[in-house]
Amino acid sequence: MRSVTVFGATGSIGESTFDLLMRQGGRAAYRTRALTGGRNVARLAEQARALQAEIAVTAYDECLSDLREALAGSGIEAAAGAEALAEAADRPADWVMSGIVGAAALVPGFRALQRGATLALANKESLVTAGPLIMQTARDNGARILPVDSEHSAIFQALLSEDMQAVERIIITASGGAFRDWPMDRLAEATVAEASTHPNWAMGQRITIDSASMFNKALELIETHEFFGIAPEKIEVLVHPESLVHALVGFRDGGMIGHLGAPDMRHAIGYALNWPDRAHLPVDRLDLAAVGSLTFRAPDPARYPALRLAREVMETGGLAGAAFNAAKEVALDAFISGRIGFLDMAGVVETVLDRMVGQGALGKGALSLDMILEGDREARRVARAVVEKTGRT
Repeated sequence: MRSVTVFGATGSIGESTFDLLMRQGGRAAYRTRALTGGRNVARLAEQARALQAEIAVTAYDECLSDLREALAGSGIEAAAGAEALAEAADRPADWVMSGIVGAAALVPGFRALQRGATLALANKESLVTAGPLIMQTARDNGARILPVDSEHSAIFQALLSEDMQAVERIIITASGGAFRDWPMDRLAEATVAEASTHPNWAMGQRITIDSASMFNKALELIETHEFFGIAPEKIEVLVHPESLVHALVGFRDGGMIGHLGAPDMRHAIGYALNWPDRAHLPVDRLDLAAVGSLTFRAPDPARYPALRLAREVMETGGLAGAAFNAAKEVALDAFISGRIGFLDMAGVVETVLDRMVGQGALGKGALSLDMILEGDREARRVARAVVEKTGRT
């Protein structure tokens, strides 16, 4: 029986993963080693009972008593906190879904790779902050990483049996987010509620806002570079409002291979769950005659400064990815809490990068996990100070 662990089980990626696990036999088909979540312990306990998980872990210590109560009589262990999350990754699951949002997924994913697991990577921040270390750890331990971002799953599928030396360019698409057609002069007053509504995808609040600012796509630029080892100048971004073409790979003979599908994360998750086979998945089938046309346009650099910052990060190297992501997370928190405006987020991130470059704090060369985590902490400290000065009065 195949064994699985799901990190971030109660988030949007985790819920889609849970749905597929249940559709494909649930506890009769899978041995669930661990499920982890955040504050929604009632749902975490419900999932753990359904899959008869060995352990359920909440990231928050203060939620442990509620989780224990929700699991009472089930025989399922309950735990809480960062160390419990890391220890859950040590449990011998064959397949691990990394569905936690943000840098918090780095340590559990790293631990899963160290023991040679297959890591279904939905967490883009892992490769942004620690790409070379993550990829080398997988190679050293005979582990496999299967990309679960829709764009990177699409690229992965388009490259099957292809020679990377023949790849001329990779194009990842972006919906453009909630504000793709807004006048620029309205963006400064955009609200959290407005930024939290995606035109195509059903996702969590944080990633939906990142889509509106294009920070999500900025992270994916770096992720593409790190996972596929392709030069940054060969990676392009196109705004594609229909969100049906997820990525395109162009080859030196002028041909292109693209991946099309409904905007449903269960496709990429299901592909990773069943790889190397393709299983029947409960996603909509495209009716191209009904779709009628597909549109593309270049992203506006003034509207989406995050894309420029991502390219600067790739050029800088070292701890720039960790600083970029950490500053972005702090800026996003500040926007959600009303302390800064929508357009201020990019300014906060750029200021943090400039300061840390000026201080020589981003380094070069091989990085250890401890160095990356320290860089993350320092960038968050700097970002909080920048937010304090930027904040609305």
